[in-house]
Amino acid sequence: MTRGLPRPGRSDPGICDTSLTLVRIVSNVSAMTPAGLPDLPESLSVEVRGPVALVRLNRARKRNALDTTTVLGLEAFFQAPPEGVRAVVLTGDGDHFCSGLDLSDLTAATVEGGLHHSRMWHRVMGALQLGRVPIISALKGAVVGGGLELASATHVRVAERSTFYALPEGQRGLFLGGGGSVRLPRLIGAARMIDMMLTGRVLNSDEGHAAGLSQYLVEPGEGLALALDLAAKAASLAPMTTYAVLQALPRIAEVGPHEGYLLESLMAAVASSSEDAQARMREFLEGRAARVAAPAQEAR
Repeated sequence: MTRGLPRPGRSDPGICDTSLTLVRIVSNVSAMTPAGLPDLPESLSVEVRGPVALVRLNRARKRNALDTTTVLGLEAFFQAPPEGVRAVVLTGDGDHFCSGLDLSDLTAATVEGGLHHSRMWHRVMGALQLGRVPIISALKGAVVGGGLELASATHVRVAERSTFYALPEGQRGLFLGGGGSVRLPRLIGAARMIDMMLTGRVLNSDEGHAAGLSQYLVEPGEGLALALDLAAKAASLAPMTTYAVLQALPRIAEVGPHEGYLLESLMAAVASSSEDAQARMREFLEGRAARVAAPAQEAR
């Protein structure tokens, strides 16, 4: 993904035009006023469905390519999600999830400008991956370049069979800059990533699923419904458990085993002592909570 913009600032003119914020409230769920949302550009739309927010990249004519305005809009939303929202579904309008960086958004590349632009992407992707709410991405069509970097910063990925994955930076004389060189090898391994970048290999939905780019693979048109269902389940978790999964688990995975065991013990003690956890355990012991059952044959 190309990096050549001057360092964007929160007050830079043209970076985040908030005059056309688009908020859609679904009539059959509890409504939220637009005042509950941060200012967003017109390239993002938001629907609030009870404890779940649906965030949609709204640039279908450009296959939802990401310009700086949209990237900073994502940061604004995920740094301060609306009160009561406990999980988010991220998807794209039209036939594609995201085709990567909008190259028309670039100016003449300089080393300093490219460095700051890449670091801005790192900050924003970190706000997603290590943010306050679980993010389920509903993938379809192009998940390419910066779009794949964006998807890799989400926690659960649901791919429709139209989905394809690519890292075309290598063919364009570029290199990743949105965190993909860190996140993607952890998902698919460095060898697969090297293949994609050196040869321009495009993975179809089955290949991407087998490699680890998606956790769920569904037929065309089924991705959003499943993503919303999974988000509702994630939203129902005890808050401290959600915190442990989003904040502690990734860090435990990065440290040595002895440090990991200690961190696990500390987080387990904190989570199990919350009032919510105590109430849920009582429900289970008293036979009022459902037991874990084997999945149905048709389950994905």
